[in-house]
Amino acid sequence: MLIGVPKEIKNHEYRVGMTPSVVREAVLRGHEVLIETTAGLGVALTDDDYRKAGAVIIADAAEVFAKAEMIVKVKEPQAIECQMLHEGQLLFTYLHLAPDPEQTNLLLESGCTALAYETVTDENGGLPLLAPMSEVAGRMSIQVGAVSLQKANGGSGMLLGGVPGTPPAKVTIIGGGVVGTNAARMALGLGADVTILDKSLARLKYLDDVFGPRLKTIYATIDATEKLVLDSDLVVGAVLVPGAAAPTLVKRSDLSYMQPGSVLVDVSIDQGGCFETSHATTHADPTYIIDNVVHYCVANMPGAVAKTSTFALNNATLPFILALADKGWRKACAEDPYLREGLNIHAGKLTYRAVAESLDKVFTPTADIL
Repeated sequence: MLIGVPKEIKNHEYRVGMTPSVVREAVLRGHEVLIETTAGLGVALTDDDYRKAGAVIIADAAEVFAKAEMIVKVKEPQAIECQMLHEGQLLFTYLHLAPDPEQTNLLLESGCTALAYETVTDENGGLPLLAPMSEVAGRMSIQVGAVSLQKANGGSGMLLGGVPGTPPAKVTIIGGGVVGTNAARMALGLGADVTILDKSLARLKYLDDVFGPRLKTIYATIDATEKLVLDSDLVVGAVLVPGAAAPTLVKRSDLSYMQPGSVLVDVSIDQGGCFETSHATTHADPTYIIDNVVHYCVANMPGAVAKTSTFALNNATLPFILALADKGWRKACAEDPYLREGLNIHAGKLTYRAVAESLDKVFTPTADIL
């Protein structure tokens, strides 16, 4: 198969869809890989590194999109990239379609087949291609939250861990999944007073077993969530409904009762955000303030630590890239029910129920496609 890797063009996005080691694996399987020039430069991977791995360097994205049978990216295609996709072409990347009707419509119009990293599952019900970036985002949420709490950045001036004789900051994490677990690990490590909310008692028990009494675990009722959010210095939104728009957990009316200078970090922003006042921001301008509450809502958080993120993501995507290239998407999806869950769009049809329901569009079951 002819695989194409364009350079990412989203604001401050430095990750790359395939590293040289992944390219080498594909080339040794008989595939050809086209890499747009300088695609990996943001993570210190040069064109020569890719040439040594067997890739062909292409001068511009238009040629990559025109020639490749499969496009491998990191972030969702921007409008100009959607317009370069064509009928019969395979796109493998993060999509996050539920809160993005514009991208969805452009992909439907292109006639391409699009598989989303974030909806591929595994035998345990996990999300193996989302997990590595969720680990990164969870850990980053505490770093960026701590910086946002600084007075010069609009925050209250609290140090997460405090110092002897002063109390630590209160951190509430909504959601005990991969993001929440990693956020808790970082916040506890910095000495914060940390509470995590989740609706799964089994998950709360697991977190209690892992972290012990240092971590407070609370069942996520509306009352408990409101009480903790209003009393917190830093709130991390870490909820996920696979493929669907994130539920709204903190309302605009709550903000006026929160601590002045408190911080909301919305890691769910890729799926629309879990705070009513959230809207996507960029690494160039990551925060804004509403009712004296700082909002950090960057939609590609792991892009800030692109080197770590790129290699973590490629470790996870490699076997799926090879399966799609070796067998073609149709056979690969037919044989692997977990990869099949990644199929979101095919030839103008929406094939992922949660996306179709979120956007009020017609849903076509994958069984009808395969």
